[in-house]
Amino acid sequence: MTMTKQAQITVSQPQAIRPTHDDAIIDIGQTLTRMRFLIGRRIVGRMAIANVAPGLELTDLDVLDVSRRIAQAGGEVTVGAIAEAMRIDPSRGSRLVADLVTRGILRRDASQEDGRRSLIAPTELGQTLLCEIRNVKHGLIEQMTDDWSDGDRQDFARLFERFVDGFEAVYQSSDKTGEPAGLPPGSAKISAS
Repeated sequence: MTMTKQAQITVSQPQAIRPTHDDAIIDIGQTLTRMRFLIGRRIVGRMAIANVAPGLELTDLDVLDVSRRIAQAGGEVTVGAIAEAMRIDPSRGSRLVADLVTRGILRRDASQEDGRRSLIAPTELGQTLLCEIRNVKHGLIEQMTDDWSDGDRQDFARLFERFVDGFEAVYQSSDKTGEPAGLPPGSAKISAS
């Protein structure tokens, strides 16, 4: 007879169930769920691929976008930096980058500081793909906010950035502690049974 171990997740319940969140918090939570379903379908990426580079995978766009963000932040774009930013194994990152180099979307340049290290940069095709992603994204946002006033767009842009900044801060702090975001430390325990 074979027995298997299953991980059991136990979340301790607060002293009292807290339905004390105000209506705005509940509305934001429900809207985030709707947005997650839409974003999960990766509409922007799929449209950009169809317009510029049929045959690419969404992961390829992730590599390209992560490399852009690393460079924009002033970091060195290496395979290791890309893998770390994407939270994937370095060997997988290396394979993804190698594939994009083969396809002519990324190129490897020698580091001026350390000739043994390769820096990753987009090619002209990679830049075109990044531009198409931005165009598709901005076009969709324009459509979604077409009937908004300029003031509403500016307010939303400011508040949405503030919201995402807060989200990133919670995520980064939970990522370091190993605790799921939104739960008090020690309230989620994983045990094998």
